[in-house]
Amino acid sequence: MKAATIRRAYLREATAALFLARVALRLWPVRRIFSWIDRPLRKINRFAGDEVAWTAWAVGRAAQRSGLKTLCLPSALAMHAMLRRRGIGSRLCLGVTRDNRRLVAHAWIEVGSKAFMAEVENGPLQDLTTFGGAAHSLGGTP
Repeated sequence: MKAATIRRAYLREATAALFLARVALRLWPVRRIFSWIDRPLRKINRFAGDEVAWTAWAVGRAAQRSGLKTLCLPSALAMHAMLRRRGIGSRLCLGVTRDNRRLVAHAWIEVGSKAFMAEVENGPLQDLTTFGGAAHSLGGTP
């Protein structure tokens, strides 16, 4: 498959996942969403390094193109859902950092030892909690 075709497919899926994540956050209680994240995977795809990178790119791009101010939690939920669909275990992390005198919350995704969407301009993040206990890393090492 051509790279342009792959990009379009991932971008369409990311746009839909981002829309559904926004809707879910408005309609469902947060504990129900986080209990879905904590469910174990039905299938595990341990050799999917390229798919993680494509997914991260697509969610970031869809968030930029949406025209709406996309917060980090819907983006993290969308990426988690796309990875889960591919059998790739991930963790959704919530943390805080300081911006002058106030705390700023942030959500990001971890796959193995790599963090995605974890960059914030306010300084280092203090990890508060993690959902989804994906214990395996990429590359075939459980």
